[in-house]
Amino acid sequence: MHGPRDALRDLFLQVFPKSLWVYHVNAGACNGCDIEVIDVLTPYYDAERFGIKLVGSPRHADVLLVSGPVTRQIVPHLKRLWDAVPAPKLVFAIGACACGGGIWHDTYAVVGGADKVLPVDYYIPGCPPRPEAIVYGVALALGLVTKKVAARHLSDEFFEEYGRLNPTLPAEAP
Repeated sequence: MHGPRDALRDLFLQVFPKSLWVYHVNAGACNGCDIEVIDVLTPYYDAERFGIKLVGSPRHADVLLVSGPVTRQIVPHLKRLWDAVPAPKLVFAIGACACGGGIWHDTYAVVGGADKVLPVDYYIPGCPPRPEAIVYGVALALGLVTKKVAARHLSDEFFEEYGRLNPTLPAEAP
């Protein structure tokens, strides 16, 4: 029996038949996420068992690991970096700042998360995310594990029931 997880893994192996080479990008992070990414690459967590290798040039990479909120100064460099990575390519947003700008999302020097500049394929939230979460996110991308949570869309019936159970209070008269 061939399920959706197997189909995803087959597609991934077809597109990336060998190991995944990653290029790590700090777009303005505090280095908390960077330390956790480097920790994943140590022998303790051994990301190389999944075929993941850190490379020193974006021209050799299959994946961009972006950490930190995207600052205004880094935007043109990130675009140039994206163009340097050969297709097919993936982008992982590592940490709360890369996922949406974190606590810096509305400051004058920050444009937001990595998805404001790059097409992000996978989000790994946390401040900083634990190494286990990073390994899980990459394993999920590789199709080695199943997704633990799924999006839940609220129906009109839910809102009707919510309104019935939580009636609005009348406004106070002046």
